[in-house]
Amino acid sequence: MSLHENAVLVLKEYGEQEELRDLYLDHLAEHPDGTWKPCQAGHITASALVIDPARGKVLLTLHRKLRMWLQMGGHCEPGDATLAAAALREATEESGIEGLTLLPVGPVRLDRHPIPSPCNWHLDVQYAALVPEGAVEAISDESLDLRWFAYDEVASVADESVVRLMERTLARL
Repeated sequence: MSLHENAVLVLKEYGEQEELRDLYLDHLAEHPDGTWKPCQAGHITASALVIDPARGKVLLTLHRKLRMWLQMGGHCEPGDATLAAAALREATEESGIEGLTLLPVGPVRLDRHPIPSPCNWHLDVQYAALVPEGAVEAISDESLDLRWFAYDEVASVADESVVRLMERTLARL
C-alpha cells in the first residue's frame, strides 16, 4: 500500500471534522502527489503532540522558521509507509525522545493552514504521542527551543490550533 493509499484509508476512517476531512480526500483524489512536498496545490503533513500524562505536560518546539511554539511534525518522506509512521518519525526526530508511542485511536484531529509560496497549504493529520517513563528530550536542528508546558500554560504560548490539538488529545486519553 502506498502512502497516498494509506492517507485515503486513514481519512475515510476518521469520523470527525467531516467537511475538512472531505476537503483532504478531494485533494488526494485530484493530486496523486498530494502527500509530497513538491505538490504546489498543497500537501499532506503529519504531526504529533508529545504528551506526558503522568506529569500533566506537553512538549512543544519553537519552530526555527515560523518562530512559533508548535507540536512536532512535518513533511512525509519516501520511507514513511503510513501517516502514523510519518508522525511518529517526526515526533521522534524533533523531540529527541526514543520509544514514543502513538495513541492507538488514529488521528486526533486535522488542521489545514496556509504556508508561504511556492506551496499553498499544509493539510496536517495530527496524532498524539505518549512519552516513555524517564524520557529525556533533545533539541533538533529544526528548533530554536524545546520545552515542556503544563496543560494550562499552552494557551499562553501557542496558537489556537495547538490548543485544540491538546484538548482533543486530553479527551482521547
